[in-house]
Amino acid sequence: MLRKNYFVFLTVVALFLISSVVVSAQTTAPVRGKVELKKADGTTVPLANAVIDVYRTDAKGKLPSGKSDKKGNFSFAGLLFGQTFAFAVSAPGVQPQVFPNIKAGADGLTLTLYVGDGKTLTEDEVRESLTALNKPASAPKTNTSGNDAPQATPEQIAAAKKAQEEYQKLVVKHDEEVKKSENNFANISKLLTEGRAAADAKNYDLAIAKFDEGYKTDPDFPGSAPTLLNNKAVALINRAATKYNENVKAEPTVKEAAMVAVKKDFEDAVASTERALEILKNTKDATPEEQKKYEVYKYQLLANRKDAYQKMIKTNADRSKGKQAAIAFQEYLAVETDAKKKTDTQMQLAEALQEANESDMAIVEFEKILAQDPGNASALAGAGFSLVNVGYLNNDKAKLQQGSNYLQKFIEVAPDTNPLKNDAKGLVETLKKEQNVTPQKVATPGRKKN
Repeated sequence: MLRKNYFVFLTVVALFLISSVVVSAQTTAPVRGKVELKKADGTTVPLANAVIDVYRTDAKGKLPSGKSDKKGNFSFAGLLFGQTFAFAVSAPGVQPQVFPNIKAGADGLTLTLYVGDGKTLTEDEVRESLTALNKPASAPKTNTSGNDAPQATPEQIAAAKKAQEEYQKLVVKHDEEVKKSENNFANISKLLTEGRAAADAKNYDLAIAKFDEGYKTDPDFPGSAPTLLNNKAVALINRAATKYNENVKAEPTVKEAAMVAVKKDFEDAVASTERALEILKNTKDATPEEQKKYEVYKYQLLANRKDAYQKMIKTNADRSKGKQAAIAFQEYLAVETDAKKKTDTQMQLAEALQEANESDMAIVEFEKILAQDPGNASALAGAGFSLVNVGYLNNDKAKLQQGSNYLQKFIEVAPDTNPLKNDAKGLVETLKKEQNVTPQKVATPGRKKN
């Protein structure tokens, strides 16, 4: 589909906050396509290094030229909306040709040229050609002087006419697509605004409906679909958190029914972010400017997907998602550049795995933290409790010993106000009496040899 280059920006939010969406419309849009050479036998091949001169047709003026690449593809970063342009295309051994009525946002254009003398047209010749194209057809002049330029053959005239007719069809199709894109953008902008207002008012039902409707307006367009899906995911997370908070102390039957809805909202939030990530992954031929925006989209989608998994486990909506959560966390960590956020996220992952009863995986993550910060009380407690759990389950004395070691160090560094300190003391004493396991000095994980 041919599209205007519209972009809307994503917003990352915490569990109990609402997203804010910024919508911006560009006044320019790229023009992309390919140049091909039609040979005498009727076959076509990509035409590399064809020079494309760009002229305004509503006023005098020439824009910077471009060239086709080795595959015949070309791209202009942005032409102004509302103006009409002509492309004069030339290449060695090729008949130059003028293509009129090109507008910003045109995508998938095919410019067909034919074998010729390789001439490059001057601006005056281009404008004379445009004038001729706009005049009614007249009878061809007869070459009687012998001084005139060689006249085109009937076959060349017919081929040029056919090419022009085909191009005009593309122009009409492009104009229709642009109009559709304009209508879509107006509708999407309206729905984003309405969704944002609903989210600000904590009317998450309405916000989700608005964002979903906006997404379905153009479900594959990377300029809007990821934003709408991300905002929908944030609203789903907020709705789930609200319902959980409202029913956490409700009677069992009421709470059970509420938790079904909470779980579904978290799952739908994950699905929304993953659909948006899929759209971005499948986006091809993005300009550098577009690619930068898509990287921002990806970062924020990964952050929200990670949050959905974390809260799904933390609220006990579904603690069976530990392995999926680990993948989501690791993909987010791969793109996070802020050191503090990475450290905080590493702890969130370890604790989520512990709560999901993925003790072996949790131990690995806690020890990653301890390798960087051997005195981290939370990591010492997490590693200690997880190791003891694995040790009891597998009757593994070595794990019990290692867990006891971590717990003892936790007891030494944690303040008395830490709610886990008494539990740790009790477990260490139990291990001494029942398993004959006495705490030993903890070896720093970072100093272990692979």
